[in-house]
Amino acid sequence: MIDKKSFEAMRKHMEAYDALREQVIAHGRIALKSSKAAIYAAHRGDMADADKLLAEAKTEIAKLDKLVKKETRLMETGTYGDALEEYAEAALYVHYLKTKTVATPTQLGVEPEVYLGSVSDLVGELVRKAVNSTIAGDYKTPLEIKTVVEQLYAELMLFDWRNTPLRKKFDAIKYGLEKLEDLALKIKLKQ
Repeated sequence: MIDKKSFEAMRKHMEAYDALREQVIAHGRIALKSSKAAIYAAHRGDMADADKLLAEAKTEIAKLDKLVKKETRLMETGTYGDALEEYAEAALYVHYLKTKTVATPTQLGVEPEVYLGSVSDLVGELVRKAVNSTIAGDYKTPLEIKTVVEQLYAELMLFDWRNTPLRKKFDAIKYGLEKLEDLALKIKLKQ
C-alpha cells in the first residue's frame, strides 16, 4: 500500500512551485525587456526614457525578489539571474553616461556575482558608445571610455576566475579593451 495523502501533498507542492516559477519567468521577461530597452534608449541619448524603463525593470526585480523569498530554489531559474544581470548592466550604463563613473554593487543593490557579470557586459556597451562617438566626430568620449575600461580590467585581473562563466565575460573585457586601444590609436594618428 502507498500513502496517497503523501503523494497528493507532493503534487500540490510541485504545482505551487510551478506556479511561482511561471511568475518568475513572466516578471523576469518584463525586467529583461525593459532593461534592454533602457540600454537602447541610452544609446539614442533619450535619458528620460532610459530612466523610465529602468524604473519599470526595477519594479519587476522587486517582484522577483518577493517570489524567490517564497521559494529560494527559484533563484536558480535562469530567467531570474538573467533579469538581475541585465538590469544591473542597464543601470551601470545609464549611471556611467550621467556621471562618467561606474556605480558600485551597493549603489545598484545587487550581489557581487551579479555585479561582476554586469560590469563585464557594460564594457560591450561602452565600446559601442566609443565607436558611435568616434563616428559622430567626438574623439574625447572614446578616450575617456578607454581609461575607464583600463581601470576595470586592472581591477578584475586581481580576481581568480578559474573556469567559471565569469571567466568568459572577463575575457570579453580584454577584447573590448583591445578594440578601444586600436580606436584610440586611430584617433591619435588622425589628429
